[in-house]
Amino acid sequence: MTRIAFTLQVRPDMIDAYIARHNPVWPEMLAEIEASGRRNYSIFLDRGRATLFGYYETDDDDAARAYLASSPVAARWEASMAEFFPNIDGRADQAATPLTEVFNLHDQLTESPLA
Repeated sequence: MTRIAFTLQVRPDMIDAYIARHNPVWPEMLAEIEASGRRNYSIFLDRGRATLFGYYETDDDDAARAYLASSPVAARWEASMAEFFPNIDGRADQAATPLTEVFNLHDQLTESPLA
């Protein structure tokens, strides 16, 4: 299992509309995210910085990204979301750069002390 975290900037003047667009997300898009192999997916907002922080888990992120990249449903969703993201060429779901994980409580608690 791989943990993926990422950030994206959202247009500050469109934060409320961004939140509304996610309440609820289209059922067919939710199904595609699940079918891609992503799970435990959350997006958090730092309103003051207009920054989104996303997190999900997957067994194969390359396969999940490829699945969503080829999904007509995801293409429609991302096209509908493009107005929220300044300075992104292409789709936000494909442009987000994963962050490097530097600490995980569970991993450190379960590591062998002799390792």
